[in-house]
Amino acid sequence: MDRALYAAASGMAAQQLNLDVIANNLANADVAGFKGSAASFTELAAPGETGLGTAPLGEHVLFNQGRLSNATGSFDMAIDGPGFFVVIDDRGRRAYTRDGEFSRAADGTLRNALGRRLLDLRIPSDALSANVAEDGTVSVASGHGRRVVGRIRLAEFAAPEHLRSVGGTSFEATQASGPARLANPGSEGPHVRFGMLEESNVSVIEAMMSMLAAQRAYEADAKGVQAADEMLRIANNLQRG
Repeated sequence: MDRALYAAASGMAAQQLNLDVIANNLANADVAGFKGSAASFTELAAPGETGLGTAPLGEHVLFNQGRLSNATGSFDMAIDGPGFFVVIDDRGRRAYTRDGEFSRAADGTLRNALGRRLLDLRIPSDALSANVAEDGTVSVASGHGRRVVGRIRLAEFAAPEHLRSVGGTSFEATQASGPARLANPGSEGPHVRFGMLEESNVSVIEAMMSMLAAQRAYEADAKGVQAADEMLRIANNLQRG
């Protein structure tokens, strides 16, 4: 009966983690470039015995691409295909993101909502407008005509599923993901879509259905805990009698 109690209780803990992950996905369903996560679990079992319970393996990010939609920002862009924008904070630390919602700062750099600047790009102060080609080439128009001022390079990883989330839409490289490899977009690889943003890859309908299933599983495990506890109570009473 102790095993039954533990199995049901571990199931409750697993479903609570599952609910937390789904809730976070839903909370960020409208965030550009956000990637949803999924919790994974394994069965606890002793050699030659049936399952003893459930243990969480953690959560992993799902990097399937979200839908691209038209954007209104002057420097908004999206990646059509694999890869990440490389952004750098004021301490020189690199992060990787699919969120292409940038704006021009006073120093001419393109920065995201967290203040991280896009790698190796600066828009001159005399620029009246800018354009980014599919191959990442950045050109600006000014009173002196149009000229190229840089090129956006994208980061690719051997195992992007092992990137570490550092909050929101940003990730850091890990030993398991491998180092970032910078590549030029275009040709047969990913393309940069200027004037567009990648929406979150979270499906609200699917997430709600998963939440309902997790809630039902949690309730079933809770009933299992109650049943095991009641059986323990009866067994204790019999022993005393």
